[in-house]
Amino acid sequence: MQDLYSNINELEAGSMSGAMLETWVVSEIIKSYWHNGLEANLYFYRDTDQQEVDLLIESGDTLYPVEIKKTASPSQNARRQFAVLDKLGKTIGPGAVLCLVERDIPLSQSVTAVPVAYL
Repeated sequence: MQDLYSNINELEAGSMSGAMLETWVVSEIIKSYWHNGLEANLYFYRDTDQQEVDLLIESGDTLYPVEIKKTASPSQNARRQFAVLDKLGKTIGPGAVLCLVERDIPLSQSVTAVPVAYL
């Protein structure tokens, strides 16, 4: 049993822990769509300048940007990261930073930090 705990601790502290959190979050969101009989119109965005948004949820003609962060103190400038989407010519809805906060925290007028525990 000791090996299991050391592997869990290594995973949590390791360089891939953020990527593992992103994978888990996206899979949980996909499952929530599928369990409700819905198609998951989910995308990842990266441009030639290497600017990226972890997740775009498309609903109708609106894209809802989501960043996934392994932090309990998300940056107040998340909106700047989502601004790269303005050039897509689509309506951009309110964004979210899914992270390790304990409750919803407004980061700007259009971006809210949301606990991953809600998933």
